[in-house]
Amino acid sequence: MLENHDSLIPLKSRSAVLLLENGEAYWGQGIGAKNYAIGELCFNTSQTGYQEILTDPSYASQIITFTFPHIGIVGTNKFDVESLKIHACGCVLNQPLGISSSWRSNEDLDFFFTKNNIACITGVDTRQLTRLLASKGAMKAAIINYNNKIENLNEFQNKINKWKGLKNLDLAKIVSTNSPYKWNESVWNIKENKYQKQNKDKSIYNIVCIDFGIKKNILRNLNKHMFKTVVLPAQSSLNTIMSYKPQGIFLSNGPGDPFATGHYAIPTIKKLIKKQIPIFGICLGHQVLSLALGGKTKKMFQGHRGGNHPVKNMKTKRVEITCQNHGFEVDRESLPSDVIETHISLFDQTNEGIEHKKYPVFSVQYHPEASPGPHDSHYLFEKFYKYVDINAKKI
Repeated sequence: MLENHDSLIPLKSRSAVLLLENGEAYWGQGIGAKNYAIGELCFNTSQTGYQEILTDPSYASQIITFTFPHIGIVGTNKFDVESLKIHACGCVLNQPLGISSSWRSNEDLDFFFTKNNIACITGVDTRQLTRLLASKGAMKAAIINYNNKIENLNEFQNKINKWKGLKNLDLAKIVSTNSPYKWNESVWNIKENKYQKQNKDKSIYNIVCIDFGIKKNILRNLNKHMFKTVVLPAQSSLNTIMSYKPQGIFLSNGPGDPFATGHYAIPTIKKLIKKQIPIFGICLGHQVLSLALGGKTKKMFQGHRGGNHPVKNMKTKRVEITCQNHGFEVDRESLPSDVIETHISLFDQTNEGIEHKKYPVFSVQYHPEASPGPHDSHYLFEKFYKYVDINAKKI
C-alpha cells in the first residue's frame, strides 16, 4: 500500500517521485535525465562540495539526499570533481534549482545531471526524509523521472524489492581503473588559480595506489607529499604490484561491501603486509586492511556521510572534525591483539582508525584529503611519508 507525502512542488508541476521500499512515495519535480534509478537511499550533511560528493566513486549504487537545502547555487566546474563522472545513481534535493552564481561555474547542476544520465528529484521535504532514515536505517529506493504522468508504481516497487542492496555487493572492481596510470597533478590552489608546488626538500618515493574507487584529491595530496604514484586496478596481483618496486602502498576508498573483495584484495594485502612495505588505507582501504589483519566488518544502521563528523585520536586525545562517507564499519571488537585502535567516532563510538604493533601499516575510516570537508586530518599524509622514508632508509 503506497503512502503519499506532501510535496513542496505544486501539483501541476510534479513530474517525478521518490519511492521507498516501505511503500512511501515523495512527489516532486524531476531534473536531470528522464529515466529511473534504484539504489540505497542515504543522506549527506555537508553544506558545501556537492559536486565532489556526487563524483565520489564511493557513492556507486546510492541515492544521495542532501540535508542542506540550497544545492546547485554555485553551479559546476571542471576542477571540483573527484572522478570522470557522477557515481551516485540519483539525487534528492529540497529546493528547486535556481540560477547558479560563481565565477568558477562552467555549467549548471541540471545540465551536469543530464549529461551524466542521472535522474534526480527536487521539492522533497529532505528534513522529514532524513529523520526517517535516521530512525529506520538505510533503505532501498527508486527515483522515477519521466516528466509526464507516472502510472503503475507497483512495477517499480517490485524492482526495488528485487534489488538485493549493498550487502555482499562488490562494486570496487567495477569503479576501479581498467589499466595502470601515473598521477602527476598536485593540489589546486584556488587563491592563486594554480596547482601547489611540491615540497622539494623531501625525497621522492615510488608508491602504488590500489584503486578501489579513488578520489582525485587523494592523489593530489599524495603528489604534494612527493610521492611518485602509479594507480593500479583493484584486482592487481601481488606480482603486478611488486613489479613497480613500490616503497609504499596506498589502499583507496571505494563503494560496496569490503567483505565482497575477499577473493582478490584481501589475500593480496596479506602478502603485502608480510613484505613489511608501509601501507596506508582510507575508507574501504581501511576496511580491507582490517580484514587482512584478522578483523571483521559489518553493515551500519545508517552510515556516516558528511563533513562535520567528530573523531577522537586515541593517541593525542585531540578531536578532529572529519569528512566521511561509508555504510560499512570495522567491528572494533573483532580487532586482534596486535592491532591498535587509533581513532573512534564521537557520534557512535565506532572504529575510525587502526595501526599495527609490528608492521608499518595504518588506516583511517574517514577522508583526510577533505574534498569537501575540513583539513584537520591532513597530517596523515605526512605520517605515511615518514613511514615510507624510514623504511626506505633501512634498505
